[in-house]
Amino acid sequence: MADVRNDLPDPVVTLTGFARALRANGVAADPSRLATAVDALRHVDPLDAEQVYWAGRVTLCAEPDDLPRYDAVFDAWFRGRLPMPPGGSGRPGTTLRVRPLAGGPEDESTDPDERDEPDEPLRTAASAAEVLRHRDLALLSDAERAEVNALIALLAPRVARRRTRRTRPGGRDAVDVQRTVRRLLRTGGEPAELLRRAPRVKPRRLVLLLDVSGSMSPYADVLLRFAHAAVRVGPASTEAFTLGTRLTRITRALRQRDPDQALATAGAAIPDWSGGTRLGDSLQAFLDLWGQRGTARRAVVVLVSDGWERGDAALLGEQMARLARLAHAVVWVNPHRGKEGFAPVTAGMRAALPHVDELVAGHTLAALHDLAEVIAHA
Repeated sequence: MADVRNDLPDPVVTLTGFARALRANGVAADPSRLATAVDALRHVDPLDAEQVYWAGRVTLCAEPDDLPRYDAVFDAWFRGRLPMPPGGSGRPGTTLRVRPLAGGPEDESTDPDERDEPDEPLRTAASAAEVLRHRDLALLSDAERAEVNALIALLAPRVARRRTRRTRPGGRDAVDVQRTVRRLLRTGGEPAELLRRAPRVKPRRLVLLLDVSGSMSPYADVLLRFAHAAVRVGPASTEAFTLGTRLTRITRALRQRDPDQALATAGAAIPDWSGGTRLGDSLQAFLDLWGQRGTARRAVVVLVSDGWERGDAALLGEQMARLARLAHAVVWVNPHRGKEGFAPVTAGMRAALPHVDELVAGHTLAALHDLAEVIAHA
């Protein structure tokens, strides 16, 4: 009988693609770590999912934050149940069976009739995952919400980089006169190469303003987790605030690694959770205390709210115009934007809309993925 291993794709190629998927989700699976993983793969059975899992986990992950992301990507990439860690404490909720690294039979001795059967669990799981991506976050069960929470941590919303006025050595166009003259002085005035300079680049600041009023309560927890993912990706360039009847800065709370602990700390610091809505007053407080002093300047500002304003809508319009003059881009996320029959008819939305660059949905996991893309290209 022919060796089934000869018909399988190269496991090194598969591992390389897996490492690329890890990097796209924020895991430090750089080329040097990939080389170590490939070397480790030579000492294990590439058709044993458990051995492959642990070989990749100890070589491709750099810090504790990488572990849940690694587990989620491993599940999605290989479509298999995660192996039980030492001590027998497994991750609950995964029901798929282990599949080999290259997607072939689990064992050479498997009955041929069993190998020919279609992989129904795989198709069912893929279909369920796709349905979950488009489910309204307000209608999720506890189990579905737990799965969505784990996937939100993988979004890693990043902002684009911008040029600054400072320069660095390098480039091809501008001549660095000072460095060139110093080089000439060191060589006694003999002609030397013209040294060049290029502008420095740094991440553009991301500011998240989250409405935590009563009308936003079905989405507030998930959107706070989105903010936590953004703060964890760019802790030095991301600021997060909540809006309700007052302004609350929660950036420091969201810098904690564990999402549940970060949300618990942030929730304890928010005095107006599920209260009223005074977006105009809260936005004015943000601009007076933070935005005008530099936080909002040339930043991507994401304001998450359904637009139900119980205060003065005219004040909200004035503050939105003020924000638009400071920010690089203003993105408004309305959880009802993607629902059938939506129209921006609330007083708050009508006042804010002329000063918004993008109006996007935020009611599903797929919508939050699109929001991360909007932030990255703003």
